Amino acid sequence: MTYGEPARTAVRSPAASPPSAVPATGITIYGCEPDEADLFRELAPRFGVLPTITEAAVSEAGVGLALGNRCVSVGHKTRVTGSTLLALGNAGVEYLSTRSAGFDHIDVDYAERVGIRVENVSYSPDSVADYTLMLMLMVARNAKSVLRRAEVHDYRLSEVRGKELRDLTIGVIGTGRIGAAVIDRLRGFGCRTLAHDSRPQSSADYVPLDDLLVQSDVVTLHTPLTADTHHLLDRRRIARMRRGAVVVNTGRGPLIDTEALIPALESGRLGGAALDVLEGEEGIFYADCRDEPVVSEALSRLQRMPNVLISPHTAYYTDHALSDIVETSLVNCLTFESGKQHG
Repeated sequence: MTYGEPARTAVRSPAASPPSAVPATGITIYGCEPDEADLFRELAPRFGVLPTITEAAVSEAGVGLALGNRCVSVGHKTRVTGSTLLALGNAGVEYLSTRSAGFDHIDVDYAERVGIRVENVSYSPDSVADYTLMLMLMVARNAKSVLRRAEVHDYRLSEVRGKELRDLTIGVIGTGRIGAAVIDRLRGFGCRTLAHDSRPQSSADYVPLDDLLVQSDVVTLHTPLTADTHHLLDRRRIARMRRGAVVVNTGRGPLIDTEALIPALESGRLGGAALDVLEGEEGIFYADCRDEPVVSEALSRLQRMPNVLISPHTAYYTDHALSDIVETSLVNCLTFESGKQHG
């Protein structure tokens, strides 16, 4: 079982010069938000790339936008179905770059069977690492309850005292680029740090997963979502965690069995959770749901708890990381096209 970064990665340093390629290489960019579109329009000419940009998610109906381009770029917010992959392949697409570190929204094996190579992008791990530390600190200091009370002008001290990170043991599951960046930050707080990964990559104190769960006051997840890591924290493993422990997830929602997590939180078996990702977030996160009922019962139950923080899959979302994502998408496309020219 592997907990590090995904294996299928084609990356170049964002500061690197683009590889030589035929001028005016074309790429179709699906699911492109306005801020991403601005960056693509700004950076693409520097790399000799002609971008076709659409806010619509990739689909069979939109495959026509890719005609004439071997490369397409997709976002992580929409699942890419097998029928869409087949349609892209029939339209002449040979390379699909996802603007994310994870592949869980794409059937990579099927894509390869229809002649499409799939790769992810690299971006600053500091974005997610910083956010992870922020969530740890907020849940350790009961920030949700404190801020909610202050908003209604209740300025009394909380009945529950906060904890200092130096007094805690933090367990980091997955020590790829992001997990390693989290460990680097934790050293400054003086806390004890444990790590688990099938392929140790840093100087952390590595222990078996069950030992990490038993000993940690905070467990933070930084592994890609695969068949092996789906429900990595299931009912059995949650039951092994230290009573009152906190779980932080800035990886992927299905790393945690939500049906097992909720009763552990409601009963007080676990002390809290900080979740930037959630099972079933598709169609909810990234949408304005203010005037609509929340369709996810699990989300509603979690948000009612004073010891649970929810944010909408936003840990990666910084100026620096978004620039990295756009630039690496362009460079990876050029690298693929250059290989085709010289292959």
